[in-house]
Amino acid sequence: MPRTKQFNEEEVLKKAMELFWEKGFHATSIQDLVSNLGINRASLYDTFGGKEALFNRAFQEYRNSSGDAVKGILAGETSVRKGFHKLFGYAIEEAIQDDARKGCFVVNTATELIPNDGTMQATLQDHMDNMEELFTGHIQKGIDNGEIDASKNAKDIGLLLFTFYSGFRVVSKIDTDAEKLHHLVKTTLSILD
Repeated sequence: MPRTKQFNEEEVLKKAMELFWEKGFHATSIQDLVSNLGINRASLYDTFGGKEALFNRAFQEYRNSSGDAVKGILAGETSVRKGFHKLFGYAIEEAIQDDARKGCFVVNTATELIPNDGTMQATLQDHMDNMEELFTGHIQKGIDNGEIDASKNAKDIGLLLFTFYSGFRVVSKIDTDAEKLHHLVKTTLSILD
């Protein structure tokens, strides 16, 4: 008779996501996972397939939840400008409250694993494409409703803002001066004027 799992798989996955997010893939050992997740090695391999497979699932979980959060923030505002200000304001608050200075798991993974991991390269390219499409769509919404000048190129601005957002997540790990960060956002979003 198969043994019943003595742990909640979703809770373990969330703990793994936090650990990988804070330490990165390479600095997280199997022993770190066993110690922090409260499961034994056999369960880790039987349930998740090992460290790399667990990392991939944890990373996908983060991508899904952070992507949904960005969509929700942008869609929750009728004004495109307010949506972007809210998104960056949320990133600033997150950085200020993040004592571990984890930043963004996606950005951290890109800087740690690219260009040496071809599978992750494809995953990150997919993420980038989806986020650029989301940002571009939001800009286009502003053009369509007359909030943003029709002469603006939604795709170019969407790519620029996504690039800034990714870099901003790195900068805010280093410097959490809210006034400085808000000024950077205000200056960057002036491109919408």
